[in-house]
Amino acid sequence: MEHQPGNERQGQQKDSGNLHSPHCCAQHDSRDHKASDSTVNATQAAGLKDPVCGMKVTAQSNHFYRYQNHPYYFCSAGCKIKFQADPSQYLEDTQQFASPVEVPLPVGTFYTCPMHPEVQQDHPGSCPKCGMALEPELPGVQEAESPELIDFRRRFWWTLPLTVLVTGFAMIGHYLQWFDMQQQSWLELGLTLPIVLWAGGPFFVRGWQSIVHRSPNMWTLISVGTGTAFLYSVIATVAPELFPASFMEMGRVAVYFEAAAVIISLTLLGQILELKARSQTSAAIKSLLGLSPKTARRIAQDGTEEDIPLSHVHVNDRLRVRPGEKVPVDGVVLEGQSAVDESMLTGEPLPVTKRSGDQVIGATLNTSGALIMRAEKIGSTTLLAQIIQMVVQAQRSKAPMQRMADKVAGYFVVAVVGIALLTFFVWGLLGSTQGWVYGLINAVSVLIIACPCALGLATPMSIMVATGRGATQGVLFRDATAIENFRRIDTLIVDKTGTLTEGKPVFDRAVSTGIYSEEEVLRLAATLDQGSEHPLAEAIVKAARARGLTLDKVEAFESISGIGVRGEVNGKSLALGNTSLMEQLNISVTSLIQHADTLRAQGASVMYLAVEDTLAGFLVVSDPIKRNTPEALALLKASGIRMIMATGDGLATARAVGEKLGITEVYGEVKPADKLALVQKLQEEGKIVAMAGDGINDAPALAKAHVGIAMGTGTDVAMHSAQVTLVKGDLRGIAVAKKLSDSTIANMKQNLGFAFIYNALGVPLAAGILFPFTGWLLSPMIAALAMSLSSVSVITNALRLRNKA
Repeated sequence: MEHQPGNERQGQQKDSGNLHSPHCCAQHDSRDHKASDSTVNATQAAGLKDPVCGMKVTAQSNHFYRYQNHPYYFCSAGCKIKFQADPSQYLEDTQQFASPVEVPLPVGTFYTCPMHPEVQQDHPGSCPKCGMALEPELPGVQEAESPELIDFRRRFWWTLPLTVLVTGFAMIGHYLQWFDMQQQSWLELGLTLPIVLWAGGPFFVRGWQSIVHRSPNMWTLISVGTGTAFLYSVIATVAPELFPASFMEMGRVAVYFEAAAVIISLTLLGQILELKARSQTSAAIKSLLGLSPKTARRIAQDGTEEDIPLSHVHVNDRLRVRPGEKVPVDGVVLEGQSAVDESMLTGEPLPVTKRSGDQVIGATLNTSGALIMRAEKIGSTTLLAQIIQMVVQAQRSKAPMQRMADKVAGYFVVAVVGIALLTFFVWGLLGSTQGWVYGLINAVSVLIIACPCALGLATPMSIMVATGRGATQGVLFRDATAIENFRRIDTLIVDKTGTLTEGKPVFDRAVSTGIYSEEEVLRLAATLDQGSEHPLAEAIVKAARARGLTLDKVEAFESISGIGVRGEVNGKSLALGNTSLMEQLNISVTSLIQHADTLRAQGASVMYLAVEDTLAGFLVVSDPIKRNTPEALALLKASGIRMIMATGDGLATARAVGEKLGITEVYGEVKPADKLALVQKLQEEGKIVAMAGDGINDAPALAKAHVGIAMGTGTDVAMHSAQVTLVKGDLRGIAVAKKLSDSTIANMKQNLGFAFIYNALGVPLAAGILFPFTGWLLSPMIAALAMSLSSVSVITNALRLRNKA
């Protein structure tokens, strides 16, 4: 949304310290910039350019304009006017900063391992169990590239020319005959030394740590393999006389500097690709973090307004939300009407109309009208913050399938080292004259090609992508076990009120005896109900106001607990309530009782209206079935799930709703203990039970079920008891969750299957099992390439889940 320049200048004077965008860290008020230079990065200040003419400018420029919450600076008023006329023309290929800005993560950030979430520390590093680079537990919106990625990229590119040279000499040096072969060995040693000691240094450190912590992993194998090839080659170069004649090849003892160099370069390349791919698995969390606006417009008690940082908003603050702006925090609308786009949090595609009294969610987009709201939840208590926390928690949890893979990977490394030793001695003892040379190279190939990392990444990568995908569709999984169990569900118990229905009484219709029009019956009832706080009365008053009906003043208002209300309107006595109130006033309802009973059987509440002791009609208020409930139930039934309704409402009302929705198993007037007993009974029958509810009374059953599904529109107790939360309370989310669960488990099995097959084929091939039949041996360099690509393949396959469901 565009803002008027004058207003922006006023707003920036009031809040000069707020940062607004990933690309623009300049302060709001140019006159206040000098006072706050310490907060502006010098690199940023030097990189500011006029987006129209490209001239370098500073944040102290008097020509300033804000567009879509981004501040832009200009060299002159002319450039500013051109930009205001058509900003998009100048923003397509222009950025305010010449180079990307690295934004540090907040102080107190914890780092954890994707494979071992129990490993946590307050600084970057590598996991002591698997050697993998630790990741921030909660990534930043503007998170810079991984320090490890930057480091590995530098090591790779600086030593790649050396790797090419040493490989070239090893392959064709004897044809060129530039040096004798012993001199060439020394040349290869000199070229390989920085590759192994500097570029491969982190690998050897991690390999040593794996031995110290008694946690063998991929780095154990790589460090032992490359170290063996390098040390053997160094000894062969420095003291060739120590080796028997069978080791001689082309006038020198055979050396394998190129194998060590290429293995390290390919491993670095594989790590670069893996780190880039892993960064994409947290894209969902970053997008959620990016939803929150940076500022809010607060209305002071004297009516003045100012833009303040979001962190300065307090509960009960009055905030203005203009068209095109995001709702800053969770709260309630006080004034105005608008359509709010909640799709980014709930998955609901259509904007939702918000009026006075309606709840609004922080980070949703106000599309049309202006709203004044009161802040109710801020910081970590907002729905967005809770969603992010649940996604993070789920991504760091372990699925049962992953625990099995971890156990296998633990024994795998030891087994591979044993196979490598066996390969060396079998080749040495049973091979030809160069058997020991072949044994050494094949043993190195075995160590290098084996990839326990592919096994370890197989499930956590799928879980991370799936939980992020679910969050963008309004489905929050509390942990990985919930994802794994969801696909096994065969029975679903649903509560009625707030789960199948809206949980909010809504006016249905007015029925008249003929004395007054139906509209007048509604107007009189609403006039009388203005003094009542009952939810049914609120529904009637809201309906009358929505229709533009004029409500008169009520006198002598009296609320008769449990049966209705009485009062006088324009000198006429009115009474509104149930049959008991009419009987108390000796007013006959015989003419309408059959119609009313029919509506009650359909689950509606009926209130009679009497004017001057004569029945004028009745009003029908119902708790409507959610618009998407029939579609959701159809999807669930089509997938073979048995549907059961269990509600505390009367059995007649429950059956009426069940009949509308095609649910044949209905339990009415059940207490929390009864719902819990029903879940236990079905579980004893061997059913995999899911329970969907929204109230405190549903909490025991939600906790007991194999999968508890809470409505995000319900109580906190229900959400804390459940394993899955549907943000908007839309039951279609259950079908989405089941489909995502099926896709995720299939993806995990694909990853595990690939990892097992890769290692089952790769290790014997590297050991030379085909040599007696085909004469083929696997070069350690090819083994290194295969090892690097295996992990990348697992991550790439997991990323396909972003397009599922």
